[in-house]
Amino acid sequence: MEAAKHNTYSSVDEYLSDLPVAEQALLQKVRTAILSSAKGIEESISYHIPTYKYMGERLIFFAAFKNHCSLIAVDKKILSALSEELQPYKTTGTTIHFSSAKPLPVSLIKKIVKLRIEGKKDKIAMKQMMNKKTTTYQLINRSTSSASSL
Repeated sequence: MEAAKHNTYSSVDEYLSDLPVAEQALLQKVRTAILSSAKGIEESISYHIPTYKYMGERLIFFAAFKNHCSLIAVDKKILSALSEELQPYKTTGTTIHFSSAKPLPVSLIKKIVKLRIEGKKDKIAMKQMMNKKTTTYQLINRSTSSASSL
């Protein structure tokens, strides 16, 4: 297995096209599983690898390396909660290592993404509340500015 070179990719398609065929197919399945886990998931390239966000919050990344692929930024609490299902895989920090010989099941990927979204809900709600306050402040400020100019 070859790693994706540390090129600057402009899309996930471009990243995947740089991989051997087996890893392209494997990571395409991971990509599809992530994107179909919830509405509103956005994909981009960040840190030179495919990155997935939900409502502006980073959820998960994946990458290809010389001897394995990785699902990155899986919360340690999630790794602990799913330890039995993850037993066949090597985990380090917040990363799960897998390969085409030992792929992650689609159902497990979706479960991880949904748990990541659930774990981000408070942060997302706080962000939305702060945006609302800022918008309200801007509207109030605009209307008082307009009134004073009359």
